[in-house]
Amino acid sequence: MKVFIAGASGLVGGNCRKHFTEQGWDVKGSYFSYPTPGTVFFDTLQPANPDNFDLVAWQPDVIVHCGALTHVDHCETHPEESYTQTVQSTINLLALAQQCKARFVYISTDYVFDGKTGPYTEEAAVNPISVYGRHKLEAETLSLSAAGTLVLRVTNVYGNEARGKNFVARIADQCRNQQKLTLKLPYDQFASPTNAWDIARAMFVLLRDNKSGIYHIGGTDYMNRVELALRVLKHFPGAEYELIPVSTEALQQPAARPLRGGFVRMKFSAQYPEFLFNNVDDYLAGS
Repeated sequence: MKVFIAGASGLVGGNCRKHFTEQGWDVKGSYFSYPTPGTVFFDTLQPANPDNFDLVAWQPDVIVHCGALTHVDHCETHPEESYTQTVQSTINLLALAQQCKARFVYISTDYVFDGKTGPYTEEAAVNPISVYGRHKLEAETLSLSAAGTLVLRVTNVYGNEARGKNFVARIADQCRNQQKLTLKLPYDQFASPTNAWDIARAMFVLLRDNKSGIYHIGGTDYMNRVELALRVLKHFPGAEYELIPVSTEALQQPAARPLRGGFVRMKFSAQYPEFLFNNVDDYLAGS
């Protein structure tokens, strides 16, 4: 299997590249602004850029779109940039997938829901309440218009990545470096924290078995942001921190959040009942 991963220097893409390679697949992973060892340059917004890796010549069997603008508040205040990074990049990669006769994989989010009745199964009605959510849904819908497309909706992703930007890894790193933490976090935003390694493992079996359509991928925990921080902090008993629980309304963030987000991974678990997902404790115990 030949797999091209756009955004392989990021959290999900990097884990997919590592796992697929370890499973014996032929993998090319790209970066745009942040190169990591073994990745190739590819600008998804300018497919004709002469500096791009020659994707058409390589002829992948699968194109995975992991590149994303995930700063939700920035998307809310910069909707044109959000559209370009999320929707236009998807349009461009879909065209390349069609040209290469490759299957397409899109990484989506629980922000396609309004957060009133979560956690969500795959059959739940979508209703995004932010620019980010609307653009992710638009890109998801475009992706599903191509035959054989696989969409993985994920949320609160954490794990090993080159830049260590994700919430869990960042707190852990600050604790290891004996930095004092000040955490002002919402107690009313619930989701299913998910290890990027699990996303990679789940994507592998779905591609291996030629699955398509929408799958919800989530960890074994369901918690709010305060609980998530405390779960990390308990692994560092000497950490110095100030934790300030607040409501989402009090934070006055530009973008609305789905308060009861997260997933029930009904479809995936029915098809792969022996697949074991990890949780935050598993990750920190092994890191």
